[in-house]
Amino acid sequence: MANIVHFEQVGLRYGTGAETLSDVSFTLAKGGFYFLTGASGAGKTSLLRLLYLAQRPTRGRIGLFGEDAGALPRRSLPALRRRIGVVFQDFRLVPHLSAYDNVALPLRLAGVRESAIDAPVREMLEWVGLSARATAKPPTLSGGEQQRIAIARAVIARPELLVADEPTGNVDPEMADRLLHLFEALHRLGTTVVMATHDLHLIGRIPQAHRMRVEKGRLVDPTGALLHPPGQA
Repeated sequence: MANIVHFEQVGLRYGTGAETLSDVSFTLAKGGFYFLTGASGAGKTSLLRLLYLAQRPTRGRIGLFGEDAGALPRRSLPALRRRIGVVFQDFRLVPHLSAYDNVALPLRLAGVRESAIDAPVREMLEWVGLSARATAKPPTLSGGEQQRIAIARAVIARPELLVADEPTGNVDPEMADRLLHLFEALHRLGTTVVMATHDLHLIGRIPQAHRMRVEKGRLVDPTGALLHPPGQA
């Protein structure tokens, strides 16, 4: 499979403090499924922010869809971001839009005609169990319901890369399994999935998935050995 993401000796520093991420190198294959694990504060969310272009690295190189993301002018980034679906830990729904319109937003931004939007949006709302809440606005939804709307919005346009930060953290185990099946179905259609999670039960449900772990700002394998120690390829 072709590679869709390539990190080469990437470092990230906020302000003048110590590096949050150090010497991070890895490659993600197109169509792969990856779980990202690690303790709170290890650097998982920072790594995801680099993946979906919310943050630029302090050093190193990030290749995305065959482009050198760090060398691209800012005007080129929105088009690249539209190829990425993101499930944020804090949802980031548009509060004045209904659940339906939040899910439809990526399709409208992509220029899909209105007549072609209704069926996929209603199908997605049915999948996440919120058909009856289509007209509700985010402030009236529970945390779990907002999470499901955020997931529906992230996957509605079948992105090439899906980045999900603890996407099942606010739902019950039955719904978590259902959402994982949704991610797996998207993966089978060719989407590369990167999912940060603490839930070891979910990790065991996708036997073909790869597991990456972040520990103190470095990427390590499940046994704790550095995948790419400094000075090695």
